[in-house]
Formats: sequence, C-alpha cells, structure tokens
Amino acid sequence: MRDFQRLDAFLDERQEDIYPEESSELAAAITRQMVPAILSHYDVPKGARVLDVGCGTSLALEVFRDHGCNPVGLGFGEEASMARDKGFDVVEEDMSFTSFADGDFDLAWCRHVIEHSLMPYFTLSEMHRLLKAAGAIYMEVPCPDTAAKHEANPNHYSVFGETMWLNLLSRVGFTDIRSSKIDFEILTGKDTYLVFDARKPDPR
Repeated sequence: MRDFQRLDAFLDERQEDIYPEESSELAAAITRQMVPAILSHYDVPKGARVLDVGCGTSLALEVFRDHGCNPVGLGFGEEASMARDKGFDVVEEDMSFTSFADGDFDLAWCRHVIEHSLMPYFTLSEMHRLLKAAGAIYMEVPCPDTAAKHEANPNHYSVFGETMWLNLLSRVGFTDIRSSKIDFEILTGKDTYLVFDARKPDPR
C-alpha cells in the first residue's frame, strides 16, 4: 500500500495559499449571462441539484436559486460562512476529494476554480463522478500567457491552454464538449478566459 503522507502534508500546506477572491462586475456579468444559457442548453429542470465549486461570494448560488435550482456550495472559511448566512448549503471540502455520492448532481458549475487544482485530471474525474448520467459541467478558466499573467498567481497551479483542457475533459469521459473564449481588456493589455461545457454520457 502506498504511503501518501507527503502528499497529504503538501495539500495541507497549500491551504495557506487560499485567499478570498474579490467580486467584480465582469464576473457578475458573465455569471448572470452563462447560468441561464447553460440551464437552457442542457434542459436542466427546476429543482435540479447544482454544485457550485468554489462558491466564493455566493453570486452563482444566488443566480441558480433565482432560476429555481437547488444549489450547493463548495468552499472554505469566511466565504462559506457568508454563504450559509444567506441560507445556502455549503460543504467545506477539497474539490478533488468530495464526500458526495455518485451521480448526486445535475450540473457542476466550475467557474475559475479548476486552475487552483494541483491535479486537474483527477479533479475533473471527481466532477464526472458526482454528476448524474446526462448531467453537465460548466468550466471557465484563465488563459495562459496574457497580460494578466494568471500563471504567476500564487494559488494558480494549472493554467493550461485550450487544447490541454479539451483533452482532459475528454479523457475523464465528458462528451459533446463545447469551447469558446471571453476576450477583454485590462489595464496592462489583453486578457482571455477559456470557457467549456460538456455532458456526462447517459448509457441508457
């Protein structure tokens, strides 16, 4: 049996890298635009269970609730406490090692969170596991080599290009993968977000 004590210790140390993300008008605009678009595209029903991975300031939780979903947040510390104060169910667990049952959710909302994973292949396999058959994932990540220098962020460990993310989503079993980009200007130049959504196949 392998001894993962060094890995466990390393993961515990990385908890110190976590810090609250500030909300922005851009994040709010993207969330309010993409939530209804994804719900419509995948015919997500009212009352659907949605996992907001890295729920942050609770914006997506609120938008999903407003659209009739039953959202659950995954987060830590002060942000998790704030979300609970707003009446949301929030679980404080590592996104790669959740305690949710297989097929527990209709949709996994992963906006600017998978780049924080030390092992994104494994993390995406966890997202695949906790989705129902025909469930969907939304993933938005920063693009490398832009003026924002996302790869230099102290808690960004996996800032990949479009092709790598497409391959990882496919490898874990997602199908009907769609990709797009959000381009915008910041003070130092051009920045880009990569956007993906995909379905977990229904074997029936």
